[in-house]
Amino acid sequence: MKWYQMKEQAAGEKRLMILWYIYNILGKNVVCFVVYFVAFFAFCFSAEIRKYTKKNLTVIYEYTKNKKSKPTLINRYRNVLNYALSLVDRMESYTKNFPVEKIKFDNINEKEKIVQILKQNTGVFFICTHTGNIDIMRSFIDSPKNSVNPHVNIFLSENHCKIFNNFLKKIQAKTDTSLFPVEQIDINTSIELKEKADRGDIIFIAGDRISAGTPNVTAKTRFLNHDFDLPAGTFKLAQLMEIPVYFVCALKDKNDTYTIYFDRFIENKDLKKSQNLKNMYEQYTNFLEKMADTAPLQFYHFYDLF
Repeated sequence: MKWYQMKEQAAGEKRLMILWYIYNILGKNVVCFVVYFVAFFAFCFSAEIRKYTKKNLTVIYEYTKNKKSKPTLINRYRNVLNYALSLVDRMESYTKNFPVEKIKFDNINEKEKIVQILKQNTGVFFICTHTGNIDIMRSFIDSPKNSVNPHVNIFLSENHCKIFNNFLKKIQAKTDTSLFPVEQIDINTSIELKEKADRGDIIFIAGDRISAGTPNVTAKTRFLNHDFDLPAGTFKLAQLMEIPVYFVCALKDKNDTYTIYFDRFIENKDLKKSQNLKNMYEQYTNFLEKMADTAPLQFYHFYDLF
């Protein structure tokens, strides 16, 4: 079963709005307390979630030997709970309530380079992952401390997580953002994005799930010692934009803080575009493996990934 064939597990838009009201009246801690029980019931009553958390954590453990990724029952539940809690953080980031002080960087020098690139209106193409919570980058980008306010273009699935995404649209604070359905990427999208990139826009798109619109357009790689399909269109689009390309992931630490990891892909001008594209696939796959090893219980793929 592919990710886009999975049924959404959201609680329903009305219940999500109730959680939003609870958050505004009683605070985040109360919402997180409720979420513990929501995650518990989701784990108990979804055979698919139990099955695929076990399978995916087993693959990570066999490859990394990281004891944190052992597919025990408690670790599988913690995987689901971490995802549920990350949705609360997403809610905060969409409403500009997540404190930027809680965000740090694995490589401060790379972070400063990105800020400088944005100040020069060069634009950046971020290829993100479904490990961790990339929406935390919103708080960093929107922070007045950066003195940079680039327009942000985000690719999301139009059909998957529709309930939760509609909820986020209702509560989000005003922001300079454009949303694109990944199912509808075509030549016109590429032309529009190229114009945006030339103006210094930021582009965010995930690179670890095949496209629901073009599931056969893939690049073969080896991820965690298993055959794995990357969405080839994502990487070809990044190459087409001719702006700096970064792989990015935001992992949650203790005390409600996050660390953002960057890995820049630098094209070799002496190689053909096809070889550079192959190198991009390999470097991104290595980045995915590093993130899965760093935070296996934030590996949010609750379907048959392998």
